[in-house]
Amino acid sequence: MGNGDLVRAAGVVLLKGTSDKREVLLVHRPRRSDWSLPKGKVDPGEHVLAAAVRECMEESGYVPLLGAPLPTLNYHALGHPKQVQYWAASVRSHEVFSPNDEIDEIRWVPLAQARRHLTYEHDADTVETAAALPQTVPLIVLRHTQAMKRSDFTGKNDAARPLTDKGKSQAKSLIPLLASFGIESVHSSDAIRCLETVKGIAKNLGAKVHHEIELSELGFEQDPKQALKRMEQLSWHARPVVVCSHRPVLPALMKALTATLEVAVDPDIWETKLSPGSFVVVHRVFEVEGRPRVMAVERHDVAED
Repeated sequence: MGNGDLVRAAGVVLLKGTSDKREVLLVHRPRRSDWSLPKGKVDPGEHVLAAAVRECMEESGYVPLLGAPLPTLNYHALGHPKQVQYWAASVRSHEVFSPNDEIDEIRWVPLAQARRHLTYEHDADTVETAAALPQTVPLIVLRHTQAMKRSDFTGKNDAARPLTDKGKSQAKSLIPLLASFGIESVHSSDAIRCLETVKGIAKNLGAKVHHEIELSELGFEQDPKQALKRMEQLSWHARPVVVCSHRPVLPALMKALTATLEVAVDPDIWETKLSPGSFVVVHRVFEVEGRPRVMAVERHDVAED
């Protein structure tokens, strides 16, 4: 069976509470008479991150804040292979839930009782995996979206090279994707193409963009050691942060991250030659002394097939 037959879905394990009072949100599907987790099919052209957030909102009324990714589930359903990508999540906000034909009841269940309530063992296993994870703080390394070609730019200063119309559209698409991780702090090369990439993200947050001259192409060329030092400093920021830079600079910056954060590199995820608008999310846990430790890493394109 070809990959075109694959049914892609996305969802979350939504948790609340602390210590022994933690609970997980379950949803009841009347058509199947089962208890499951908030999830659903990825719409054509929809990003998997957007799908995970949307499905949780539609099925429960809760807006999730995405944490670390969980193991992908692969199984057959109704004669087709199905792939479900899950994220551990916490509650960002809540809207009114109205019972409907798809989901007629939602229920917060203590973690200790989740396996007994869930219909499917793989859902129960996914909940246990999510519950075992500590609270993480994302660091997102982003390549600017599509910019005018160097050969087409007539200006004297390459830092003034702007985004194309496609790049502007990509930048707009990034806003909800990065917002799903709760980004609070925006840092960017001072090149126009990087600043244009993140300005919508910052505006959505009501935050300013921190100009990082060291992370520009010129800044890196003039003082690569200072650029790497600055990247290391940003990796220790205990806030959800995005850092936007350039293709020629990113390999060195990400190599510095692997050393500083002691990341176990998966070449399929830790891709240093990111395409325009692509990003890597490093989920960190901060130890008592403030040192970051990496729990998970994921990579996304601004638009996914």
